Amino acid sequence: MPRISADSVSDHREQVHRRVFAAFAELMAETGYDAITMAQVAERAGLGRTAIYHHFRDKESVVVAFATHETTEYVDRLRAALAESDDPVEQMRIYVRHHLVAGERFHMGLGPSLYGRLSDEARQSIGEHVRAVEDVLREVLERGRAAGALRFDDVAATMSLIHACLSPRHLAPGATESFVLRAVGAAD
Repeated sequence: MPRISADSVSDHREQVHRRVFAAFAELMAETGYDAITMAQVAERAGLGRTAIYHHFRDKESVVVAFATHETTEYVDRLRAALAESDDPVEQMRIYVRHHLVAGERFHMGLGPSLYGRLSDEARQSIGEHVRAVEDVLREVLERGRAAGALRFDDVAATMSLIHACLSPRHLAPGATESFVLRAVGAAD
């Protein structure tokens, strides 16, 4: 029986998962998904070669768990930041800033090229977490429109266009923020 390095089995499992996620993110940045092996992830995470399989059945399950973990953390931080203001325009500003700043930390290549390599089940699971981020934006937009502070026609189209504006990492954050706010009819 493996030794646990925490006060409880669940704490130990969480520690191991965090180490695996950190190792996976480092390897993704260094080599890309196709080149990563479970043995490399285990070694980088400080696990035995077979111990990783007690937590993840394969590389795809690491991707899904990693995406779930990252998205949950991202949404929790975003909701906490949004709770600091009741003003719909300020919430839109917070959403954009959070996405631009936190997006640098959370974005690591889990994009369309990787999704194409995953099973339908894995893509669906990751898609559910992407919708959690979309739900936050939808709430901000709908509250803003109801308050008369934001003006736009179609929520789904507006959400897609906002996220498209937030994707490029080479643009000045202030310019992106100003553009998005003007696009939804908010004075900035």
